[in-house]
Amino acid sequence: MAIIEEENLVAAAAGVEQLVRDLQRTVRSGITKTEKWRIQQLKALLKLIVENQDSLVQAVFTDLGKPAHQVVFTELLILATSCKLAIKELKQWMAPKEVPVPPMALPGIAFVVPEPLGVALVIAPWNFPISLGVDPLIGAISAGCAAVLKPSEITPTVSSILADLLPKYLDTDAIRVVEGGIPITTALLAQKWDKIFYTGNDTVGRIVMAAAAKHLTPVTLELGGKSPVYIDDSVDLKVSARRICQGKWSFSDGQACIAPDYLLVQENIVPKLVETLKETIVEFFGEDPSTCAELGRIVNANHFRRLTRLLDDPRTAEKIVLGGERNEQSLFIAPTIVLDVPLDVPVMLDEIFGPILPIITVKGVDEAINIILDLPKPLALYVFSTNKAVQERFVTETSAGAVGINETVLHVAVLGLPFGGVGESGMGAYHGKHSFDAFSHYKGVYHKSMEADADGTFPPYTSARNNLLRSFLTEDLEEI
Repeated sequence: MAIIEEENLVAAAAGVEQLVRDLQRTVRSGITKTEKWRIQQLKALLKLIVENQDSLVQAVFTDLGKPAHQVVFTELLILATSCKLAIKELKQWMAPKEVPVPPMALPGIAFVVPEPLGVALVIAPWNFPISLGVDPLIGAISAGCAAVLKPSEITPTVSSILADLLPKYLDTDAIRVVEGGIPITTALLAQKWDKIFYTGNDTVGRIVMAAAAKHLTPVTLELGGKSPVYIDDSVDLKVSARRICQGKWSFSDGQACIAPDYLLVQENIVPKLVETLKETIVEFFGEDPSTCAELGRIVNANHFRRLTRLLDDPRTAEKIVLGGERNEQSLFIAPTIVLDVPLDVPVMLDEIFGPILPIITVKGVDEAINIILDLPKPLALYVFSTNKAVQERFVTETSAGAVGINETVLHVAVLGLPFGGVGESGMGAYHGKHSFDAFSHYKGVYHKSMEADADGTFPPYTSARNNLLRSFLTEDLEEI
């Protein structure tokens, strides 16, 4: 474990620099490259999750007020599944893959070898403080990297328990935890890493990318954005409302990067959908959501005040059709629906990251797609329609990190899908094999036999040899 005090940034920087040197020494020893070491660490990490699930659930509740089932479903279960998949598939992921060799390169063979990038830095966010830190760590371990995990200081209880538990289960010569705030993060970013994996907002994402650029360090940025939902009149509104409400409010009270941010609704179903959403919110959270144990709370006073400012904007306040109640002492904001706010009000300009859901009336698919294209590319886009042509239009005519059809959020649980953004919602992806890829370099290897070379590949280039080389241009054309 590495817990570095923030009071003296110079000392902190020196401590971080020594930490990186120690991890580089471990990587150079070759221990992390072995399949045995990787499997041992993955099994130990799985054991940590299973043996400490109650303590981890309590830590998240202390910091965020999340109920136990949310933590188990969105944090621990995803991590356990990721560990099990990596343990099962690691041998195959690590294996060199042979690739075809053209005639001019014969006699020889070529293959691709995945190698660990080296020493990685993983910076975790506060909204899913366990899974969004440890899941990338699974990728780093699988790939054979050493790594530093920097938990969010906004969730201090989770940060503390990770700093306490990880060294008890994992190889501390290769895996470290560094706690602290902005000064520590600044000191970490000043180092030369072989990979930086950051999950958070686009403002800090730019800072991370600028720091990485100084050393030409590759980055994976998992950011966010305004994830839209389109709904037409072909769907069952009750089913749709339940799935939207779950994705918006049941997972971290809207404080999730893939939570539905706003709805684009075909005009003839808007009144009915609004009523159905209201009924569903009461069904899920009761007549008084402030007393509901199923709802989390806003993470801190700063975010509470930020969301309050969005609601108190005059052009938004007059459009509230449900909710709007809040209690700063308990950091509670009720599930809130605003109807047909102007597109230039603050709630529609930036990612909401909270329990406010704007509904925008649209005439149909064309208008909805144009609104989406006018905004930065989102991390997720959701389409509620049984019309396959409509579904296909959103898949092909818009750009997003992922598309969910007739569902929200649950694509994150499909480990075969890459999870990542595009444009301002991020770069790179992970989950499952994609996590292994995120921390690996795929090295090309060409091995040539000492037998005779292909005739015509060396000088002098006589007419016959030139004709032979030109023959490669037209080879197999009839088969194309």
